[in-house]
Amino acid sequence: MKLIVGLGNPESQYTYTRHNLGFLVVGAIAQQQNLKFKKSNIANAMEAKADFDSQVCSLILPLTYMNNSGVAVRALVDKKEIDINDVLIVYDDLALDFSQIRLRPSGTHGGHNGIKSIIECLGSKEFSRLRLGIGQPKPNVDTADYVLSDFTSGEKKQLPVFLNEAVACITSWVLQGTQTTMNKFNG
Repeated sequence: MKLIVGLGNPESQYTYTRHNLGFLVVGAIAQQQNLKFKKSNIANAMEAKADFDSQVCSLILPLTYMNNSGVAVRALVDKKEIDINDVLIVYDDLALDFSQIRLRPSGTHGGHNGIKSIIECLGSKEFSRLRLGIGQPKPNVDTADYVLSDFTSGEKKQLPVFLNEAVACITSWVLQGTQTTMNKFNG
């Protein structure tokens, strides 16, 4: 089984912020497949079972808040005995322009506290990650304020296409693996 984890913050005021892009993408998969998230009995997370051409995957939205995402991921990986190569973390990234996506088989946390928590809790950085571009804040804007701010009206118009592209990338990752998907989606 594969584990697809969207990073974000669980409270409603964060729903359409840049930092919740991982939640939005994983939520879009659930919406496309008419799935409902339920509270996990293993970890502090919401969970749904998705089916990609008979490949069953767990969709996960940690409720631990961004900075403690690793706690939920570790509990699920351990209890479900999931190989770290079958884990995909979906999250926002300041280093990419808005709507750009990059799939990677591993890497550092790059300053992202959610990824930092996962690396610390798993004791490894060898898990796949789908980086979702949110762009850089303007020079006088605090980074924390920027990532927790709502999308602009222009970004909101682009959001459906962005989410669909990310869902297509995840579907490819499940069915065709990391390398093939990187070749197809990393522009």
